[in-house]
Amino acid sequence: MVESTKVNKGFTVWFTGLSGSGKSTISCLLEKKVQERGRNVEILDDDVARTNLGQYLGFSKQDRDINIQRIAFVCKLLTRNGVACISAAISPYREARENARQEIENFVEVYVKCPLEICVERDVKGLYKKALKGEIPGFTGVSDPYEEPLNPEIIVETNKETVEESVNKILKKLDELGYLEPRTPATPVYTPDEEKKVQERLSRLGYI
Repeated sequence: MVESTKVNKGFTVWFTGLSGSGKSTISCLLEKKVQERGRNVEILDDDVARTNLGQYLGFSKQDRDINIQRIAFVCKLLTRNGVACISAAISPYREARENARQEIENFVEVYVKCPLEICVERDVKGLYKKALKGEIPGFTGVSDPYEEPLNPEIIVETNKETVEESVNKILKKLDELGYLEPRTPATPVYTPDEEKKVQERLSRLGYI
């Protein structure tokens, strides 16, 4: 039985995965569905964090770790004040993610798993093309390692699942953990019209 004291407490859904794996697409729809459960939600992705928290950071391991540390700090503040927080950064290093887990209460790690070759095929921003030519040094998955999570709460496989299936899986876990109010059974989790709105938002953000 779900502990009622958990409902309406803040929590952080921490996405991790390669560039192009689907983190932003899933997080945008997840934001909408969590809002429909009456929760205040904030998304922090890599681009937003670097623009507002780390303008002078590069892509060395040290700078990446600092970027993740800053995202984790913001998530920590939001979470402890009752906000549902979504982090959608690559966060390639296991140690940095574990440090975030230790800092943030009610931490839910989601591994957005997708084969590198599929991410390269998607390559919406043309980053892999540049990285493979050597134009972007230290690019995760190409010239810099990505360390897969060992024990994430959730794994979504975006080369095998639809966005709907991935979001449903995450919502189900959040329900099991007691972080969301139960959904009315008759309420659809995802509709084609909602998908269109999500795609429009991603387009405005430059992801598609």
